[in-house]
Amino acid sequence: MKRRSFLKSSAIVSGAFMMPAFLKPLEAMAMSELSGYKNLVIIQLSGGNDGLNTIIPYGNDIYYQKRNTIAINKTDIVTLNDMQGLNPNLSALKEIYDQGWMNIINSVGYPNPDRSHFRSMDIWQTGSDANQFLTTGWIGRYLDSNCQNSYSAIEVDDTLSLAMKGAKMKGIAVQDPNKLYQTTREPFFKDLVHDHNNVDLNEDNLGYLYKTMIETYSSADYIQNTSKTYKVTADYPATPFANQLKTVSKFINSGLKTRVYYVSLSGFDTHVGQQNQQGRQLKIYGDGVAAFIKDLKQSGKLDDTLVMTFSEFGRRVEQNASNGTDHGTANNILIYGGKLTKPGIYNEAPDLATLDNGDLKYQVDFRDVYATLLDKWLNVNNSQILTRNFAGLNFV
Repeated sequence: MKRRSFLKSSAIVSGAFMMPAFLKPLEAMAMSELSGYKNLVIIQLSGGNDGLNTIIPYGNDIYYQKRNTIAINKTDIVTLNDMQGLNPNLSALKEIYDQGWMNIINSVGYPNPDRSHFRSMDIWQTGSDANQFLTTGWIGRYLDSNCQNSYSAIEVDDTLSLAMKGAKMKGIAVQDPNKLYQTTREPFFKDLVHDHNNVDLNEDNLGYLYKTMIETYSSADYIQNTSKTYKVTADYPATPFANQLKTVSKFINSGLKTRVYYVSLSGFDTHVGQQNQQGRQLKIYGDGVAAFIKDLKQSGKLDDTLVMTFSEFGRRVEQNASNGTDHGTANNILIYGGKLTKPGIYNEAPDLATLDNGDLKYQVDFRDVYATLLDKWLNVNNSQILTRNFAGLNFV
């Protein structure tokens, strides 16, 4: 029986037991220090965020010609230069931008783009080509080749994204460290962890399951006892998304030996009535990120933290008949941090005149962004993680 089938069919597997596995128990942690102690925070905007109404090319008349009812009024835009500006719902980010802690990369995509939510998200999370199907995520492969503990990557959620899954090693999903700790201390779980003397931990199925439980047990103790040493005092908006970022701040400031954090915000599939729907989500995003960046600055952790925001695709340049936009291609990526070498707008605004069947043509391959994060922030050769070597960019 294959491992995946075994885990799905096993009556033991439920809830916390599905937490990803370590390769080595917690006790080995002290034997290997993580290099650099730099933090990478990835924010996923699910649904295909409309980049043109996020970072608005208000200086281009084509924008207003193609979007006669959903374009953002020039008087409402938070201007950044004579061509682009922020959606007014992102006004909290203007201070972050002015401080030099924000970078905007325009027209990011990949060759032969896919407009399916699921397939495009797979491509972004695995770092694959459009015609290549991978079963491991780019962060998961980083864990496979460079880390010894699954808590080197934490997703602040109750499920784990494909991006965090490697062939041998996976990140761990932790929405509430205390809840995870209490779950692993329930008698049934605890008894199973301590009663495995007759189990071969190298056996592919049952051994894998026991190893997962043992390592999750140790992980829960480490994350709980380490993170509880720090209390976040900064003010955050009262939204689930902002609370995710507040949890990341707690983990970073408590000294948790984690390299990558992953959070997400959904609700960006705006086929109908886009202005109000996207506006609400952008405000949640902007207010949360602004609070997070200022919190890290105050605690002295911003120089050691890099934040990347992406969505699985952008939207079409021209609006549809329902005051919304349909699935498109290239999009913008937003980067935040205290050590940006080229803050502000990284490259030229999207070309709205030269389109590919109504869609933006990508100018930057998203894997060049990943390569930059791997090479210059996580200190690994990107060719070990990605499908081939990428040149990278110069934003950090």
